[in-house]
Amino acid sequence: ETFKSPAPITNTSHSNTNVSEAPQNAIVPQTPVQTAETGPTPRIQNVVCTVNLGCHLDLFKINTHTRNSEYNPRRFCGVVMRLLSPRSTALVFSSGKIVVTGVKHEEHAVLASRKFARIIQKLGFPVKFEEFRIHNMVATCDLRFPIRIENLHQVHGQFSSYEPELFPALIYRMIRPRIVVLIFVNGKIVVTGAKSRVDIQEGLDNIIPILRSFRKQ
Repeated sequence: ETFKSPAPITNTSHSNTNVSEAPQNAIVPQTPVQTAETGPTPRIQNVVCTVNLGCHLDLFKINTHTRNSEYNPRRFCGVVMRLLSPRSTALVFSSGKIVVTGVKHEEHAVLASRKFARIIQKLGFPVKFEEFRIHNMVATCDLRFPIRIENLHQVHGQFSSYEPELFPALIYRMIRPRIVVLIFVNGKIVVTGAKSRVDIQEGLDNIIPILRSFRKQ
């Protein structure tokens, strides 16, 4: 008698199962949900920088040969120049110093400063681009919860001042980094005096845990 091997056993209940439906393939990656304890992201609102063109400037000539500029020596001792891209304003002084403000990014501050210098150079001045420096960055953020400002001022009176009759925000002067934080009762914050984004973020990392402890219930 010839021996016959048994037929392979098949599971009819899983005969229609597709390989692509394996459990590990059915897992969909999820984006982590931002919790309430996650710090807010600051938004840069203004960057103030200076640059030295290294030569004496004739402000009357600059005013009469450039667009979007104004010069009234009775009111202000410099020429006010404006750019549309990047949107910025420059205060040009006869000493060759320029103050650029109104931009919202460090790279835009450099670009705007170079554009102003190039405009003045085309008028025949021996312009250089020296001593570029960012002096102030202003940022804002929203904690999305109200703050007990009076209690905060009582506990941190050494670093803060609060006179609601004169100004609605508490002024918190931080030592390290050396910045000033304006704290409003609705949870809005304005950071000023920073020299870089690192200063802004470090200042927020220091102040936000303190403000959470004075959150209104």
